[in-house]
Amino acid sequence: MSLDRYRQKRNFQVSPEPRGAERGAGVLEPKRQFVVQKHRATQLHYDFRLEFKGVLLSWAVPKGPSLDPSVKRLAMRVEDHPLEYGGFEGVIPEGEYGGGTVMVWDQGDWVPEVADVERALEKGDLKFILHGKKLRGSWVLVRTRGYGGGGEGKSWLLIKHRDQYAATGDIVAEKPRSVISRRLLAQIARDGGGNVEKAATGDPETSRPSRGKVPRERLRGRERA
Repeated sequence: MSLDRYRQKRNFQVSPEPRGAERGAGVLEPKRQFVVQKHRATQLHYDFRLEFKGVLLSWAVPKGPSLDPSVKRLAMRVEDHPLEYGGFEGVIPEGEYGGGTVMVWDQGDWVPEVADVERALEKGDLKFILHGKKLRGSWVLVRTRGYGGGGEGKSWLLIKHRDQYAATGDIVAEKPRSVISRRLLAQIARDGGGNVEKAATGDPETSRPSRGKVPRERLRGRERA
């Protein structure tokens, strides 16, 4: 696994994204980090990332995760990201790759439910358990042919298994805030000098600013994460 594609797409003299340290595969730890980053770039999407062999395997999930086992979320495989990216929250300058506002929407550890993760990825059927602040329990990533127009094995589905953590509510709407800063996208954009109006379109409608401004009482509001 390599970070070459990740680095080729970014200008680290302009973007605050981490370049990532050089490291070998090393010994796999029993617990590995996972992160879901809410990203208002050209379109709003959620980046789902699992640590494996020194990098973050990454999928872009347009509608975000769902706790409803009957809902299959499209997840497009993208380039591996460095482990340091798991804590990145801020503004990527407009005009740069992925330009927009990034939020750490959820984070925690993940544990595979298969003996051989690499083999499961090759097969296109990875089962795992999440221990996050918002996402918990058993999940699966399943590769699919042609769905979503991905091609080259990039198109997957993210599905929640039926367990005590399954639910029918809309988790991304119910818990819109960052798990590390409690901010909404508009607040992150404002604090980072980004496009507040654009970022706000990824926040709940009740908190969106009017006339391009973010009311102070909403910026300081303490809604549930």
